[in-house]
Amino acid sequence: MSVPAPGELSSRLELSASAFRANVAAFRGVAGPSRRVGAVLKGNAYGHGFSEMLPLAHAEADWLYAITPNEGLAVRAFEAAQSAARRDVLVIGAVSAGEVVALAEAGVDVVVADRSFEAAVPLLRAKGLKASVHVHVDTGLGREGFTTTQLAAGDADGLAAARDVLEVKGVLSHFANTEDVTEQSYASTQLDAFGRAFEVLSRRIQVAPTTSRHFAASAAALVLPPSRFDVVRVGISLYGLWPSTETRLSSKVVLGELPTLHPVLSWRCPSQVVKWLPAGSYVGYGCTWRCGADTRVAVLPVGYWDGYPRLASGKAHVLVNGRRCPVLGRVMMNHLIVDVTHAVTNEAPLVATLLGRDGDESLSAETLAGWAQTIHYELVTRLGAHLPRRVVE
Repeated sequence: MSVPAPGELSSRLELSASAFRANVAAFRGVAGPSRRVGAVLKGNAYGHGFSEMLPLAHAEADWLYAITPNEGLAVRAFEAAQSAARRDVLVIGAVSAGEVVALAEAGVDVVVADRSFEAAVPLLRAKGLKASVHVHVDTGLGREGFTTTQLAAGDADGLAAARDVLEVKGVLSHFANTEDVTEQSYASTQLDAFGRAFEVLSRRIQVAPTTSRHFAASAAALVLPPSRFDVVRVGISLYGLWPSTETRLSSKVVLGELPTLHPVLSWRCPSQVVKWLPAGSYVGYGCTWRCGADTRVAVLPVGYWDGYPRLASGKAHVLVNGRRCPVLGRVMMNHLIVDVTHAVTNEAPLVATLLGRDGDESLSAETLAGWAQTIHYELVTRLGAHLPRRVVE
């Protein structure tokens, strides 16, 4: 018997380049020719893999949004290695004063969300550097950003005094409630607050009318046309996932024709063993499942360590040969046990699809997340960074 190659029996993620390109094209159509499309790569590219998705995002999008300084610097390293044209890159997460300097050296933009930016000013002057910054306005999410009250009180006025080392390149905000509703009254109040904040910034620190404004993430880009401004900042939907059912319904009303989003990710796992269990056999920890008849099972070497949710125990299915096969008993740390009695005719090794399409059947991230009582955002971003990822066409 041959010895399996290292990793041969591990589950793996397949990433469709053509699906990603189609999703970017769909958002270009939604946004219109005068606006740019930005790709959000935070959360390990929504669990798809930062390093695997970066070449695709860099080739297709106009802006790249990272969450950490290291990710922003990784974009520049990729461009240098590939002799690729520079994209606009913005780090939307927290940065220290020292990191502002490092990012300025690399030509990566940063977000200014509170008065902590002032600590970077003397460091930039000492180095003779100028940083491009985007002012984050808190219009009602209650997270990072200057409130309109803070702006009126002068909390961002230091940007004007530091014009020699800080160039205000953009103003942004983030919606709180576009995905969970089919009416956008709260989002409209946020848009109004954003407009007032931009006026305050124009007066107090002389932000130019041409300064880039970006507010719309996936849902707002689809259902709230006034929020699209200069750049649409698209995250989960570039990976082919609808932000919510409400967003899908509203998009049909707003756009007239529903865009087609193509899931980029498929998750597959080869079997460790396929065997018969006699009637009356228990399956898994806690003896929560008992075979009512002789049952052919496949043991899959994948579990909650890899990101398959334990709360899906007793509810989930996988696909084998285009047939839905129930997961028996509890999801384990490194194993799933699946009833394949009606999907295969022998005990030969097989490949199960945990997410994605197999024949005429498919399993979506939304479906698996529903079984696990969570949202698909959490499901995909928790897929183990250790899992092999492969870009396919």
